[in-house]
Amino acid sequence: MPVYKNEKNEIIIKKRKRKVGLIIFNIIDFVLVCLIAVLFYVTMPITSTKILFIPKGSTSYIISYLNKNGFEMGVVDELVIKSLGYVQSGWIDINQNKLTRMDFIYKLITSKAAIKNITLIPGETYYIFLKKLALEFNLSEEKLIELYNQYAYKADGNILAETYSLPLGMREDYMIFYLFSQTNKKYEEFSKKIFGYYDKRKWFNYLSLASVIQKEAAITNEMPIVSSVIYNRLKKGMKLQMDGTLNYGEFSNTIVTADRIRDDNTTYNTYKFTGLPKDPVCAVSLEAIKAAIFPVKSDYLYFVRENKTGLHKFAVTFEAHQANINANVGVAKTYTKVKADETLIDAEAETIMKTDVSKQKPVSIKDLFNNVN
Repeated sequence: MPVYKNEKNEIIIKKRKRKVGLIIFNIIDFVLVCLIAVLFYVTMPITSTKILFIPKGSTSYIISYLNKNGFEMGVVDELVIKSLGYVQSGWIDINQNKLTRMDFIYKLITSKAAIKNITLIPGETYYIFLKKLALEFNLSEEKLIELYNQYAYKADGNILAETYSLPLGMREDYMIFYLFSQTNKKYEEFSKKIFGYYDKRKWFNYLSLASVIQKEAAITNEMPIVSSVIYNRLKKGMKLQMDGTLNYGEFSNTIVTADRIRDDNTTYNTYKFTGLPKDPVCAVSLEAIKAAIFPVKSDYLYFVRENKTGLHKFAVTFEAHQANINANVGVAKTYTKVKADETLIDAEAETIMKTDVSKQKPVSIKDLFNNVN
């Protein structure tokens, strides 16, 4: 009887081992099939733009976004991404159009932002800048100008003159909104540092003044002196009569002729109209804005560029101004940018431009902006 029981137990144990072995085999078989399926899945070809926008959010949200944009991503992709890391957000440089699904996932995790720098030069107009932007970022010039005109607060000055690091592949509307928002943020920060608050209407009056300074000043340290000339002429009710104000929009880099002065009937024509133009002439730097708010104290009413130095000679009277003009006769334009004699006003202008705005007091503008057209 005991022998029979042992034989029976051995049979049961063998059956159990066979069953366990079968289960293990089936599990291994299932895992292998799954691995083969996954390997097949991740090696499937996928087509993408070289520059791709990825929104901020969870991996599930990003997978959903990619699905909506034709990438057909699923649970497997989500699991693979989560096991490897996280997806970079923003505009990223995939750098390939055709790749495997696994390569695509790897690019999503490791690719760097696709960035290109572009500089809006102080004194340049929006019109010229948008043409340059369209060319360098492969965008529609017509769309950029249409969007700019639709959302701009003023004709110009809506984009601060500086260097921008912008993602390749950004749409025209995103590009305009980004430039506007970044500029407004800078304007607000600078205004609050000076005044303690930000009044957009008042600020753009300053920008109109700053844009004239930007167009006329030869160097940064001249800006507060040019600013004082503008203040003095406005207070006396004199026309500004400055060529730079006619270099607006598409005329940014054109020579101002007698015909232009005669035929242009916009408020940019400061030979015809008294006061500042109703809109900024061009993009301005923070230095020009600073000079608009903090002019030197002077009685200057005139200035002319000196042929030798390329800098300006300032005068209080018309007679002195004429003498400065006559002094240029027969002198070659060498534009050395070196001034022979520094005046106290030159020193004051230099101090203004070096001193932090929070440590300076804005001049009274009680009547100044009554002179904005």
